[in-house]
Amino acid sequence: MEKVAIFFFTFLTLYLCVKIYLMIPFDEAYNIVITSSATYGYEEVRFTESVNRVLASDLFSDLPMPPFDKSAMDGYACRAADIHQALQVIESVPAGVIPEKKISRGTCSQIMTGAMIPEGADTVIPVEDTERQADGTIRFTGKTVHSNICPLGEDVQTGSQVLSAGTLLRDRHIPILATIGAVQVQVYKKPSVAVLATGTELVEPELKPGRAQIRNSNAYQMVAQLNTIGIQADYMGIVPDDEERSYRQFRDALDDHDIMLLSGGVSMGRYDYVPKVLERLGFDLHFRKVAIQPGRPTTFASRDQKFVFGLPGNPVSSFMTLKLFVKPFIYRCMAAKIEPRELILAAGTRITRKKNNRLAWIPVKITGEQKVIPVDYHGSAHIFALSYADGMLGIPVGQSVIKEGEPVHVRPF
Repeated sequence: MEKVAIFFFTFLTLYLCVKIYLMIPFDEAYNIVITSSATYGYEEVRFTESVNRVLASDLFSDLPMPPFDKSAMDGYACRAADIHQALQVIESVPAGVIPEKKISRGTCSQIMTGAMIPEGADTVIPVEDTERQADGTIRFTGKTVHSNICPLGEDVQTGSQVLSAGTLLRDRHIPILATIGAVQVQVYKKPSVAVLATGTELVEPELKPGRAQIRNSNAYQMVAQLNTIGIQADYMGIVPDDEERSYRQFRDALDDHDIMLLSGGVSMGRYDYVPKVLERLGFDLHFRKVAIQPGRPTTFASRDQKFVFGLPGNPVSSFMTLKLFVKPFIYRCMAAKIEPRELILAAGTRITRKKNNRLAWIPVKITGEQKVIPVDYHGSAHIFALSYADGMLGIPVGQSVIKEGEPVHVRPF
């Protein structure tokens, strides 16, 4: 039995090691990432600073909306039964003022949009459908009339739930929060994120590269992408291709952050130290290769609610894999269940590729006719292709040709 147990343990260990090095399907990798997410508690923020935050509690209205019967337009408040006779104007009611006079037979009040309806009135006739007579009365000149009154509580009643926990707050929610007086809202905390770029060949953008050097673009696009979802990442600099330097800089970044994003150093080259260093730091490597193009050498690791994404060094690869994996993961860490936005459009031309053993993502332009056309694209190092692209088109495993007019799935940038 002891030999069997040893054999089984050895086999399981080898299987897990091999599995890490195997190229796994995109859907499997995505599921691993999403199901590994963690949240980091709650905090209160002012509603004006809540865009891209996720509500941690339900919100209810403290008053009805509208809070009184109000006019939907500028005009005259009167009784519907009187609209075909001359009406005496008894007062003018601006917004924010309580009417002083009651509407009775043959009378009306001039009223402004949003103002309180006077007692006795059941209709507002539009000002453009009236004419003033020499004696100061007004007459209705339209053919038909509606009430043009927004009744008390038509939109929301006192105590009605207006937003639910888990809502990702957008700019359109800010006026709702203001209307119900929710000036302080409880939201899930944002994870803290560190961004590093690996590679001895890298120099910062303000420097002119020497021979065999390139400017560091990946770190800055990563920070910029995270800004779009409300994450102010900390850029921690360039890490040279040195195992001990990598160990120290990774350790320091992870001491102060929940998530660390890296670009480069995750392939299988002699100087690609990222996986080895992560293992030294006690991280479990969930995968190292994903069956996507570009982006195959994508690494994901975790340890005690700390997470690391090792993205490829080529700029298009890192740009796309951040969109595919990192953004959805960070949303989940803020308790938002956001599914990637995908458009189904028609191919504007025939699209082909040579190899079809991986899910391909190619940068495309969306025309005014809602057709999809690939941009000039030379591969994962061709960062300039992104300047002309509106999104990325997915070509499934096993498919080599997309015919003109065929439906395609595009994720807009």
